[in-house]
Amino acid sequence: MAMKRHLLFFLMFGLFAQGWAQYYYPPTDGSEEWETLEPLSIGFCQEKIDSLYSFLESTNTRGFILLKEGRIILEEYFNGHTQDSFWYWASAGKSLTAYMMGIAQSEGLLDIEQPSSDFLGLGWTVEPPEKEILINLRHHLSMTTGIADNDDLSCLQPECLE
Repeated sequence: MAMKRHLLFFLMFGLFAQGWAQYYYPPTDGSEEWETLEPLSIGFCQEKIDSLYSFLESTNTRGFILLKEGRIILEEYFNGHTQDSFWYWASAGKSLTAYMMGIAQSEGLLDIEQPSSDFLGLGWTVEPPEKEILINLRHHLSMTTGIADNDDLSCLQPECLE
């Protein structure tokens, strides 16, 4: 229950400055579609939207969603991707992971100074055990492990972490 409370806080973070009664929150049970707003009805210009989409496609963007008060204004996918495509979401993943690890630490489930090997076992990288044991959870959160991944983002083998 505490985890759900913390996650809800994370999702609502920043909404209090303007009051949150005006914000829409989509249902979590799949009972209805996420509400949308027509961009032209709130003053958006179709020519500028088209220009934005052209720019996003030209910069190899996979998906773009713009919300206003919780409702979808723009949602578009590019370069063969759809809303159901799997893709590596590093920045969002790092933020959510750091938040969840903070909760886990505050609830006594882990300590970010613990070696990563406590959770992954020895041999999760190509580094020798005496080096690998020096890498702790905090290093992952701050991107300071000293290891590099290769270009195959789906590879979970030790040889992919040098």
